[in-house]
Amino acid sequence: MGSKKKRKELKRQAKLKEQETQKASKKTNSFKITKKHSLILSVILLINTIAFLPSLNNSFVNWDDDKNFYENELITTINDNNFWENSKKIFTTPVIGNYNPLTIWTFAVEKKLFGFDKPYYWHLNNLILHSWCVLFVFLICLRLKLNIWGASICALLFAIHPMRVESVAWLTERKDVLFSVFYLLAMYQYIKGKQEGFKKKDIAIIAIAFILSLFSKIQAVILPISLILVDYYLSKTSKITFKSIFNKAPLFAGSLLFGLLGIYFLKDQGSIDQQAYYGIQRLFIGSYGLSVYYFKSLVPYELSPLYPYPSALDYRFYVSFISFIATGLLLWFSYFRKWKVIFFGLSFFIVNVFLLLQILGAGQGFLADRFTYIPYFGLFFIFSYYISKFIKDRPQLKTPVLGATALVLAVYGFMTFQQCKIWEHGGTLWTHVLKYYNKTTLPWGNRANFHRDAGMVKEALADYSAVIRLKPDKPEPYNSRARLYFNFNHPDSLSKALFNYNKAIELKPSDVEYRVNRGATFAKLNNMQMALQNLNEAEQLDPTFANIYLNRSIIHNQTGNYTNALLDVDKYLNLKPNYPDMWYEKSRLHNALRQGQEAIQAINTALSMQQKGLYYFERAKAYYLLQNINAAKQDILTSQKMGFNGNPQFANRILNS
Repeated sequence: MGSKKKRKELKRQAKLKEQETQKASKKTNSFKITKKHSLILSVILLINTIAFLPSLNNSFVNWDDDKNFYENELITTINDNNFWENSKKIFTTPVIGNYNPLTIWTFAVEKKLFGFDKPYYWHLNNLILHSWCVLFVFLICLRLKLNIWGASICALLFAIHPMRVESVAWLTERKDVLFSVFYLLAMYQYIKGKQEGFKKKDIAIIAIAFILSLFSKIQAVILPISLILVDYYLSKTSKITFKSIFNKAPLFAGSLLFGLLGIYFLKDQGSIDQQAYYGIQRLFIGSYGLSVYYFKSLVPYELSPLYPYPSALDYRFYVSFISFIATGLLLWFSYFRKWKVIFFGLSFFIVNVFLLLQILGAGQGFLADRFTYIPYFGLFFIFSYYISKFIKDRPQLKTPVLGATALVLAVYGFMTFQQCKIWEHGGTLWTHVLKYYNKTTLPWGNRANFHRDAGMVKEALADYSAVIRLKPDKPEPYNSRARLYFNFNHPDSLSKALFNYNKAIELKPSDVEYRVNRGATFAKLNNMQMALQNLNEAEQLDPTFANIYLNRSIIHNQTGNYTNALLDVDKYLNLKPNYPDMWYEKSRLHNALRQGQEAIQAINTALSMQQKGLYYFERAKAYYLLQNINAAKQDILTSQKMGFNGNPQFANRILNS
């Protein structure tokens, strides 16, 4: 019995000791934001805002902004009536091979709130999201026991390093700053839970933040590994344990699901299959990218929005394989010698950048400044820790070391300020790329498109010609140059458009767009027979290409064939039902065929999407056909109130009835 009592007493004492240890640990890990922290953070965020101020004056650019939002039908057609329907489609539809629906949905909200004529607010939102990331980096550094100098330097590096610009100033890269907000929030909450004890609230925040991060960008799949590295850094044993890995099983399951989705959509879009190099050469592409990212973390040189693949791999790519070997050796040594900061920071960088090294190639470039947005936290953490440690160990050198650090940060901030300006519009963007890569067709072609849309005909022609000189067997520049000539109604210009469309079709006979464009050109030249022939051929190639029916309905309408015009409008609306102007056109044709009830149904659909005086005037015609004079009169008055007067004779006839 005495032995039993003794065991109970020992258990009680052990439990009390464990509780005391936990209390002591919580006290040791107590975390409080002081007024000093708040003041320093405010200064950091102010510097961050100043560095990115030029981005607020930027507009959209003709590089994926079009596909992501300003030509994305789910965004352009969004209104009060279809907002939730379009939102659902956004979450079930990839964009150019990428599944980042939450990012696309934020564009839909901005389109609804601000429209496309106020890009200032779109850019402001990017800057706000980046500022939140800076805040979390600062808090994470403090939680990971960096002193105030270390946390401040790390946050400033993350904030204003020139390699940040692409992720903040390019609206398409909203996905970087959006996924990172949730990624860093999950990290912060996890560290807080590790230090203060996990509560249900912490677990819920981590889970929700992780899901939102995954819906923003596939890169978030690395979060579970980043949290394992946090476990390592906060552990007393300086070891990665099986328990740490096993505890992340639910997060790994989410990563696996979204990872498979991402690969599927990339393959479906063809990005993975369209590679410049294959096999072992992809390793050298990856090692070169890693070397560049290391170097640019210190010396951010030759910052370009596009880094096209080289025509051949030179010695630099093969020599760069040393970066893989050196990284592996440093990780091995730092782990077994318990160099915690180096292993944590370097591992964080490697695991977050590895999938972006283009070893599995996708896209037109093999490097990108934006790929470093989250990964660079690891390198910045190492830099900041050792700068602050040096100051602490050698206080007599504090002033010169901080002065040198401030000078470097000032240079970075100035470079960031200047780099934001190249994203002002497509012209500035592609002119900057051409400073470094003038033997590549993409920047010439995209700058030509910008010049064309801006009405700068001479400049656009020069750029299209440059593309054709570089690659005369490429059909796209002929099609683009033809579109430029098509904008002018002079017969000589239209003949040149026709010549270029013929050349594009000769190089790629299966392209439906080229035939539709050639058909529209014949229509402008009043050769309706050839116009219809080209559009009919296009329909045989791809009956889901909506512009076939748009152009053919116009031709039928011009020749008075309203029945066939209506058939084509219906085919168009079956493919693209969210365009109010086409519902108006359907109503107009029903009126022309004296089908008043059908005309009212069509124009009511248009009015449910957008309120226009033109639409009310057209409905007045339908009501007049149906002898509903009072309704017709009310619509005429509404259209006039909205500034549309229409046919004055018809309006007077209705109003005087």
